[in-house]
Amino acid sequence: MPGRIEDYAIVGDLQTAALAGADGSVDWLCFPRFDSPACFAALLGEDTNGRWRIAPTSGGRCTRRRYRGHTLVLESEWETPGGAVRVVDCMPPRGVAPDLVRVIEGVRGKVSVTSELRIRFDYGTSPLGSPYKDVRCAP
Repeated sequence: MPGRIEDYAIVGDLQTAALAGADGSVDWLCFPRFDSPACFAALLGEDTNGRWRIAPTSGGRCTRRRYRGHTLVLESEWETPGGAVRVVDCMPPRGVAPDLVRVIEGVRGKVSVTSELRIRFDYGTSPLGSPYKDVRCAP
């Protein structure tokens, strides 16, 4: 289920942009340009419409969010009983093709993180998509 619009932050490369929710999910992204059909469209309906979620396995909203300096590099942090983890999202200036870069940084302690990638073309209407779900990352 999509979050409230005020819970989303934007990352972009001047030719397209992604909306990242406070739960660690990128719920909107049109590739390769703003006027292209979305490949992540959970914002319009359900998770099955396409998204890329990276967050602690225990779930929940991030406890802190900020942009680095005067950039569109987004940092989202979660505090858990076992430690803290940060996800850094950005879309670097283009070379040949657009990139959505998501980096997981361990801040302290031990935190189990889950990545769920569901690519659904044509605004979530295409049955083709990524088989990657619940990919676990070792500390």
